[in-house]
Amino acid sequence: MTGTININFGARIGYTFQSPALLEMALTHSSHANEHRRSSQGSYERLEFLGDAVLGMLTAEYLYQAHPTMPEGELTKLRSQLICEPSLCAVAKSLELGKVIRLGKGELSAGGQTRPSVLADVVEALLAAIYLDGGVVAARDFYQQHICDIVVKASAFNDYKTQLQEIVQRQQGRKIAYSLDSETGPEHAKTFTASVAIDDIKRGTGNGHSRKEAEQKAAEMAMGDKTWY
Repeated sequence: MTGTININFGARIGYTFQSPALLEMALTHSSHANEHRRSSQGSYERLEFLGDAVLGMLTAEYLYQAHPTMPEGELTKLRSQLICEPSLCAVAKSLELGKVIRLGKGELSAGGQTRPSVLADVVEALLAAIYLDGGVVAARDFYQQHICDIVVKASAFNDYKTQLQEIVQRQQGRKIAYSLDSETGPEHAKTFTASVAIDDIKRGTGNGHSRKEAEQKAAEMAMGDKTWY
C-alpha cells in the first residue's frame, strides 16, 4: 500500500539496512514530510541529489569497462542516454517503488505514485541511501543487480522520440506534435530543422540531415527541459 514502508522491501531488493531511517527517508516524498513534521525523518530530496552523482559514477564505471576503446565524448553521451528518466522509471517499475513511496494526501490523489519524475528521483534516492548505509560496494552491488541491465535495455529499445512520447502519455490529457520548420541546402545535402511542441508550446528544436534526425534532436532537447514535466 502506497504510503507505508513495506517491511519486506529490504529483502526484495537484496539489501538489509543497518539504518532503517535511511530507507524511510529514501521512500518519503516532501509532501508526506510536510504533513508529518513531528514524526518524519525528512524527504528524499537530499538523497536524490547524492544518488544522482552515485548513479553517474557507477554508470561511468560500467561504460568505461564495457567499452574500452570508446572516446570520452561518446561515453558521456551514452551515459546520458542510459540514465534518463524513462530508464529510471523502468527500474522503479521493476522494484514496484510506486507501492512503497510515502506521499502526502494531495500528491497521492494526483497520482504521484506513478509520476515519472517522482519514480526516477526515488531510484536515485534509494541508491544514495544504500551508498550511505553500506558504502560503495553495497551501492555497486545494487546497481549491478537492479539498475544496470534495465537501463541498458531501456536505452537500446527506446529512442528519444519514443521516450518523450512515453513521458507525455503518462500525463493524462497532454499532447505532443512535431513540425518541420525549415528545409535548406542542395538536394544531396539538405539540412532539416524540426521542432516539438507539448500542449502547443515549443519545447525543443533540432537540426539534422533528415527530418527523422531533426525530430530526434528536438525530442532530446525537450527531454532535457524538465520544467514542463
